[in-house]
Amino acid sequence: MNTKVKIAGVELKNPVMTASGTFGSGMEYSDFVDLNSLGAVVTKGVANVPWEGNPVPRVAETWGGMLNAIGLQNPGIDVFLERDIPFLKKFDTKIIVNVCGKSVEDYLEVVEKLSDSGVDLLEINVSCPNVKEGAIAFGQKADCLYDITSRIKKKAKQPVIMKLSPNVTDIAQMAKAAEAAGADGISLINTLTGMKIDVHRRKFVLANKTGGLSGPAIKPVAVRMVYQAAQAVKIPVIGMGGIACAEDAIEFLLAGASAVAVGAMNFVNPYTTVEVVEGIKKYMERYGVEDIRELIGAVS
Repeated sequence: MNTKVKIAGVELKNPVMTASGTFGSGMEYSDFVDLNSLGAVVTKGVANVPWEGNPVPRVAETWGGMLNAIGLQNPGIDVFLERDIPFLKKFDTKIIVNVCGKSVEDYLEVVEKLSDSGVDLLEINVSCPNVKEGAIAFGQKADCLYDITSRIKKKAKQPVIMKLSPNVTDIAQMAKAAEAAGADGISLINTLTGMKIDVHRRKFVLANKTGGLSGPAIKPVAVRMVYQAAQAVKIPVIGMGGIACAEDAIEFLLAGASAVAVGAMNFVNPYTTVEVVEGIKKYMERYGVEDIRELIGAVS
């Protein structure tokens, strides 16, 4: 039984990875999860300099999910290269670094510093709804997405995955723009912009007013967008958004994703990723699927 998949020429032992921003850089979860069992670890967003993130409160529970307005708090690329990558290299898993920035130049600086780091893939976050500057604009306009993708591709030594925003009118158009600019793959969806109000205090629950909605509540939207994106492009698609169990992950594969990422559920159950890996194997045994690639895009 084969569970291996290829993303932009990089072979993953299985299609399950962590979603950026829900798993730190792997260190925080390594007591719970055998990182060797995952197809890849996707790090939290890394910028060219340390970011403090947004003021608190910046997390809130919602029905079937959560809102976050963390604002990509991170220690910056220099600390990351010194501390996090050496840790991840101890494990037999692929390393995907999520890159964020406030200008194209910020992104390019991080991409260049990662060129000789030994990481396997880059995921470019142009779709975080909680950063006031830049990032969201790049991810919401097809011409901006094309521009930043093509500029990153000129500098990057690793294959480039563009992480797409769901907060757009036409996801297929955005997927095509990324592909036309040379992206080696796309990942989606990032969080949906949401809001929560405390009716007793008549105040916004998040200091940022809005935040990104994730968790099981968004899965039907995510599956639909992954299907539309996969129909529109020939490059690999990594699907995410509300995956809580193996069946959820398989839904994304059937919709056309070549791999999947588990996000918010890591907070609820730190073992979710491993349970999804095992559950996919059981599904394959149950239905006599010899090769996981038979499932990719197999919905009819």
